[in-house]
Amino acid sequence: MRIRVLGCSGGIGGSLRTTSFLVDDDILLDAGTGVGDLPLEALAKIDHVFVSHSHLDHVTSIPFLVDTVCWMRSAPIVVHGIKDTLDILRAHLFNWKVWPDFTQIPDGENPFMTYRELRVGETVEVGGRRITALPANHTVPAVGYLLDSGRASLAYSGDTTVNPGLWQAVNEAPNLRYLIIETAFSNKEREIAVASKHLCPALLARELENLKGRPEVFITHLKPGEGALTMKEVSEAAGRWRPRMLENHQEFTI
Repeated sequence: MRIRVLGCSGGIGGSLRTTSFLVDDDILLDAGTGVGDLPLEALAKIDHVFVSHSHLDHVTSIPFLVDTVCWMRSAPIVVHGIKDTLDILRAHLFNWKVWPDFTQIPDGENPFMTYRELRVGETVEVGGRRITALPANHTVPAVGYLLDSGRASLAYSGDTTVNPGLWQAVNEAPNLRYLIIETAFSNKEREIAVASKHLCPALLARELENLKGRPEVFITHLKPGEGALTMKEVSEAAGRWRPRMLENHQEFTI
């Protein structure tokens, strides 16, 4: 299983892209602005989108993706998420007001897009690849994901703050090779991090104390202009885990 970072920033500007990962050629893990950098033929191969939560920086490319490639495909794109997230997409995005409802185009029997509801802890198998919804703790209902090829696994926290459930699930993965975890704010913005249910370096270090294994740790969702400061503080607070900044176009193989 190959995972390519299409975007991992907490904002936009210049070369920055918001969160999305391409799994092999046919799965998106979140669908931020980085999806738009893919060529048309690559977009047409995407069959599944696993959404962590409904915030715009994680779902903004879904409407454009479906609208762009629907005529090139013989099967609908499947959007996976927990019930609350899918309900928000139905009510506030694919609602004929912000964007057409592609679950009804051309008609309800032959749609260009479908939803598939999953539950926290549930595992979906796609072509032998196992994708499990992990607990997250954010301002809206949210999940992270565990990707498991059978040989190794990668855990992605999604947007989250202090989250005991995440560590229980992650520590149960015997083949965990990589952990991608958010740290959106620097320590000077700790109050904002707490209010918006994100992590800052001090909170991250406390959370990592719950990690039993020794996967490679990568930090994502850094705010534009704050990356250097935040990573300096991450290294000072959580250096024994050797955390590194996630970078756009980075690839992982599991």
